[in-house]
Amino acid sequence: MRLHLLALSAVALVQPARADWPEFRGPNRDGTVETVLPTEWSEEKNITWKKEIHGKGWSTPLVMDGKIWLTTATGNGRQMSVLCLDEKTGEILLDRVFITNDNPEPLSNPMNTYASSSGVVENGRVYFHFGSYGTFCLDTETYETLWQRRDMTASHWRGPASSIARWENKLILTFDAADQQYLVALDKETGETLWRRDRSTDYGDETDGVPANSGDMRKGYSTPIFVKVGDTVQAISNSAKACWAYDVDTGEEIWSVHYPTHSPSSRSVYSEDTGMVYINTGLGKAEIWAIRLEPGMKGDVTDTHVEWTYLKRTPKRSSPVLANGLLFMANDGVVSCVDAETGEAKWAERAGGEYSASLLTANGLVYFFDEEGLTTVVKAAPEYEVVAENHFDEGFMASPAAGDESLFLRTKTHLYKVE
Repeated sequence: MRLHLLALSAVALVQPARADWPEFRGPNRDGTVETVLPTEWSEEKNITWKKEIHGKGWSTPLVMDGKIWLTTATGNGRQMSVLCLDEKTGEILLDRVFITNDNPEPLSNPMNTYASSSGVVENGRVYFHFGSYGTFCLDTETYETLWQRRDMTASHWRGPASSIARWENKLILTFDAADQQYLVALDKETGETLWRRDRSTDYGDETDGVPANSGDMRKGYSTPIFVKVGDTVQAISNSAKACWAYDVDTGEEIWSVHYPTHSPSSRSVYSEDTGMVYINTGLGKAEIWAIRLEPGMKGDVTDTHVEWTYLKRTPKRSSPVLANGLLFMANDGVVSCVDAETGEAKWAERAGGEYSASLLTANGLVYFFDEEGLTTVVKAAPEYEVVAENHFDEGFMASPAAGDESLFLRTKTHLYKVE
């Protein structure tokens, strides 16, 4: 009865099912898609086109109205670019440098790039974000720059990676940097600031002997999700040392949970069936936490609303996915599955190398993309059953995108259309 009532009060905010891929993790912000996708491919099989992408960038391809959008940058960060490709042919329609910088802040992190943040596309407009280096809005037909912001500051320490999250007329940007940590909501029409909320996290004195004023101990790379709890739409955003829920209209803090770890990058997922949101606490002894959402929850709810935690094989960077009441994840060459209601482990199997790209699920299948170019397709089931294994020459750092019975897969060097 509790879960039935909760399902009526806390609902995932999803967009209608469609073939577009408008933002990081797709139309539902959780890696789910309602279509039949390819299960077998290689460099010689089921490839409609393959296009080399210059520079380095781990941003997710955005797909809408026959166009694909993505960002890239030079390895030294002195040029940051936006590309647009024709979805049918792979022809490059736009390749424009938007930022030139003679002295970019060093990344000091080989896992990141200067173009890791994914944008958002909607009818007529596309939005791109390069952290403190700039945020831009373009007309999707004329490629004209409609507005830009170059005034939001942060010392990213190991580079920006949080993606844009859109809710109605707002673009939510996350700056979890070494020197300051905050979220800001922009009016998507004008780029004007609607609200800014600084994190009120207590970072403490040290973590495992590392001083709290170390940049790493305050860093985060995650992207908010949106869940309506009672009468309020909450932007749920995990960061270093804490996960916060904010009122998306005002930026007001609603509730928080606290943990000792830092540098989370996974995008959280929410289940209407369980009424719980699943967050990743980051690096170190990182865990998956299942937080029960209820109307009226306020303040620090660590001791009252964390239903279960899970430590083994929790992702360092990739986002998990929910399917058939199960939570799937990947880390350190192991893919695994737990019961979403209880956190009970169902299976864990070695499959490939390390994982950074987020997971995808469609048509009762789950797709795992590793950093060596292997994609493992398994059934979304409590028993491990491999459907296919596919290989590309280069590995995956960027998360996948999906269209009508097709996949758009960005490796370290190329963008593919698979169908």
